[in-house]
Amino acid sequence: MQPRNMSMSGVVDLAAVKAAQEAKAKAEQARAEAARQGGGAPGAVSPASLVIDVDEAGFEHEVLQRSAEVPVVIDFWAEWCEPCKQLSPLLERLAQEYGGRFLLAKIDVDANQMLMQQFGVQGIPAVFAVVAGQALPLFQGAAPEAQIRQTLDQLIQVGEERFGLTGLVVDPEAEGQQAPEPAEVPAGPYDALLEAAVRALDAGDLAGAVQAYKNVLSDDPGNTEAKLGLAQAELLQRVQGLDPQQVRKDAADRPADVEAQIAAADLDLVGGHVEDAFGRLIDAVKRTAGDDRDAARVRLLELFEVVGSDDPRVTTARTALARVLF
Repeated sequence: MQPRNMSMSGVVDLAAVKAAQEAKAKAEQARAEAARQGGGAPGAVSPASLVIDVDEAGFEHEVLQRSAEVPVVIDFWAEWCEPCKQLSPLLERLAQEYGGRFLLAKIDVDANQMLMQQFGVQGIPAVFAVVAGQALPLFQGAAPEAQIRQTLDQLIQVGEERFGLTGLVVDPEAEGQQAPEPAEVPAGPYDALLEAAVRALDAGDLAGAVQAYKNVLSDDPGNTEAKLGLAQAELLQRVQGLDPQQVRKDAADRPADVEAQIAAADLDLVGGHVEDAFGRLIDAVKRTAGDDRDAARVRLLELFEVVGSDDPRVTTARTALARVLF
């Protein structure tokens, strides 16, 4: 059992943990406000740029790299394909309606045979997605709109919950459009629970902090502050009691041992060596396959949550991970 009064001050700066939680929450609020008001938001895109034509030369930049910040839906089509003429306009309309929650990339199969082969497209229209560099099939043929919406909603949920992708900020003023008023979400009574979690962290009660964050997430699974706090508290739990020298020796002696690399990456991050932690796990993903590769990838995504998706080091690492995975 975790000693309630154990000091963690030598392991991590708990003030920085709390500051990171607050910074991420404020960033999410700023993005939402920018989307509501339109214009002037850093990195904002125009509605027209939510639908792009992609060829083989631009695939890495326009799809792989962009998939580190937003799910990219790929529409494989051709001019002679009659069902494509029904599906493509629908996907384009939904891309505008969803307002930056996904990016639509249109690929003409006649001009991009290599991409068609790489994705294993057997017939068109065919719709795939790339999320954080990982390609997955969505559906084939001109599916009903309700089914497409359900698929897109699931894709966006996976992007948010597993990869921390919050989408793009859209500037409607670029084309003189009015931004839709977002639905007001009533604030949940979670302030006391979140404050209790922070107090538990300050006291070194990691088990208490983990439980407090889980209590919030059981009622509000999308609570950004709770997700970040839980990831940080669980990281501290994992490194507690480890012998840093032995962990680093094991990682150096056994470069192919994924568990050794994962433990060393946890220590790297707690010690403030963010790039080292990310680089170690990206290398592990690159060298391995199967369950080992998935374990390294999942831990890397968990560490992304600890640092925060708005951190530029996370963006850089997501791009590197995408290159390794694809």
